[in-house]
Amino acid sequence: MEFNESLLTQCMNDVKLPADGERKQWVTFHCERCKTVLGDSLDVCGDVRCMDSIMCIKVTNDVVISGELESGHKGEIANCIYSSLKCRTCGCTVGKVIHSAPSRLAVIRSTFLLHKANISCYILNSCSMVKASTLTFDLKPLRESIKEVKRQCKAQFDQMTRIKSRLADMSVASESDK
Repeated sequence: MEFNESLLTQCMNDVKLPADGERKQWVTFHCERCKTVLGDSLDVCGDVRCMDSIMCIKVTNDVVISGELESGHKGEIANCIYSSLKCRTCGCTVGKVIHSAPSRLAVIRSTFLLHKANISCYILNSCSMVKASTLTFDLKPLRESIKEVKRQCKAQFDQMTRIKSRLADMSVASESDK
């Protein structure tokens, strides 16, 4: 989709965003029908490929959680209880929140699942609007993130040990000067 006389200059397909720690492309999520802003890439937890959804921890106030609980009977949401997410502006269903699910889907409970088919994405760096289905939101595996944090903690500890040693040496030197 391209707009004339606006900041939106191009339409891109099959864009792969960098992993979380390297993400430099900021994206906003919009209702496909009315273009209301529903969220952004800062709150993305990842893709749920089997449901063709983007998993978010937070959305804007323009996303309304339906008060009606629904039950999934087939496919990936079989045996799940969920509420639909609707766009406040146009009333279009844009996703769901799963309240109760089998253990294999435990990770997606109580998160906002935005259906890619009902979402457009505005890529801020390139001023382009794309269909959400053309993007992937792959995040670094947790194990890699934990290893990086562990490495940083060890480096900080080593630096603090060196500083403590220098302070102890300075203390001994100042005591001997007395």
